[in-house]
Amino acid sequence: MKKWQLGAIGALSLGLLGGVYLGATAQTMDKVVVGVSWSNFQEERWKTDEAAIKGALEAAGAEYASTDAQSSAEKQINDVNTLISKGAKAIILLAQDKDAIGPAIAAAKAAKIPVLAYDRLVEDNYAYYLTFDNVEVGRIMAREVLKVKPKGDFVFIRGDPGDANAGFVYGGQREILEPSIKSGKIKVVGEQATEGWKPENAQRNMEQILTRINNKVDAVMSSNDGMAGGAIAALAAVKLAGKVAVSGQDGDLGALNRVALGTQTVSVWKDSRALGKAAGDIALQLAKGTALSAIKGTKIFKDGPKKVAMNSTLLAPVGITRKNLNLVLDAGWIKKDVLCKGVNKVLVPVCK
Repeated sequence: MKKWQLGAIGALSLGLLGGVYLGATAQTMDKVVVGVSWSNFQEERWKTDEAAIKGALEAAGAEYASTDAQSSAEKQINDVNTLISKGAKAIILLAQDKDAIGPAIAAAKAAKIPVLAYDRLVEDNYAYYLTFDNVEVGRIMAREVLKVKPKGDFVFIRGDPGDANAGFVYGGQREILEPSIKSGKIKVVGEQATEGWKPENAQRNMEQILTRINNKVDAVMSSNDGMAGGAIAALAAVKLAGKVAVSGQDGDLGALNRVALGTQTVSVWKDSRALGKAAGDIALQLAKGTALSAIKGTKIFKDGPKKVAMNSTLLAPVGITRKNLNLVLDAGWIKKDVLCKGVNKVLVPVCK
């Protein structure tokens, strides 16, 4: 996030989606190849992560190889095997399914290729876990929503049930909101998990909840920005957009514009440039034989569902509201014309 000073990210040729891209020199033995297995590269978020990973690898003279599982857990297992056969010396893995990915981890282990579990937990201590503090993400969401809606009817639009991060974020939200729920200040009137974190699923879920509760809602605890967009579309259809507090995370450009517009309360910014750079740097160290526990800044994480102790690095997230939009502008995360499109500049000084 803004706390990291990031250098310019070098541009490399784009990977072939669904296949494997190898630079011309990646076939030679004197180059370190780092493979990245994406769960679904079509999501806006991962383009920024990829650029940062590539930049870190290019700076070290290493090569980048990628595959896109296209939301298929089965394809991702095959993708990891493809990266192994292409000579990857380390694999960065964004798991589609934390449990189904087991055979891929086993294949990498058999080939003595280190694995970095990227942004999503895979409870296998062979892998190094790198992400943001997702419990804190949930806490930040709840704190910011409580500032504008300290009481009322709340809806939870949770993330994908197969992703441990969904549980971490939800747990952080509930930790902060629970006292108000127990006292009766807050009433939970709807709660739904969202398959694949997909905005269209979130919109459908929100529409169904609104019908059931006769549109009586004060806040929507959405677990990411994409789903927040879906929920806000449902709210807009019943003329509630901007009247209901809505949370999100990722710092998606559209979400930041919604924060400026006032239809979304908070987007918890997890600067994926910092995460991607860290992934590239750590993967290179692992590829060169550095022990997981010897990576600088490593701490033990054991808060997953199975309580497996993982060597990990957790970066710090930052909540973005109308009051501190200057952070994303100053960091070059978003351009002013994108942030301020359609915004009342009187209400949002940073857009003046």
